[in-house]
Amino acid sequence: MVAPANNYAPPKSEVADVVPGDDIKASRGSRLGASIIDSLIIFLPMVPAYMHAIPLIARAAPDAQRNVLAIWALIASTGGWFYFGLLWMVIMLVVNGILAYRNGQSIAKKWLGIKDVRTDGSRVSFARIFWLRNVLNGCISLIPLIGSFYGLIDALFIFGPAKRCVHDYIADTIVVRA
Repeated sequence: MVAPANNYAPPKSEVADVVPGDDIKASRGSRLGASIIDSLIIFLPMVPAYMHAIPLIARAAPDAQRNVLAIWALIASTGGWFYFGLLWMVIMLVVNGILAYRNGQSIAKKWLGIKDVRTDGSRVSFARIFWLRNVLNGCISLIPLIGSFYGLIDALFIFGPAKRCVHDYIADTIVVRA
């Protein structure tokens, strides 16, 4: 006996954004979290130097306030805080480089259990992570006007069905659960 159709049942539809093999990919939230945590780890020790430099920048001449090199000179004039922050940034970049070389992870990606791999699932080389995912991506971001839009577009690509940013497409990588 066939049950009659229920006119009050919710409609059924296919979910178009589920990609085959999607269960191994890292979530968008874990990728965002890793990016935020890595940024905080690298740049947070520089905050005291920035805080000491704010009054110096405020007292500087208007043309110096628009000059990036003059601002960096004022931040560097804070002394120990600046050099501590700079040393910390270099150490963290080296540590992240070693982790990327060993298993395609940064500190935060390791904490959150995700890593970079090639689209075929093979190990991603350090050169691919360094040059294509970071250096080339950074150079594009430095292009006046275009760079700002590129950063936004790169981040928004994560909402596509493949959960990949532009830098993932450039480097032929995906981020998966480790």
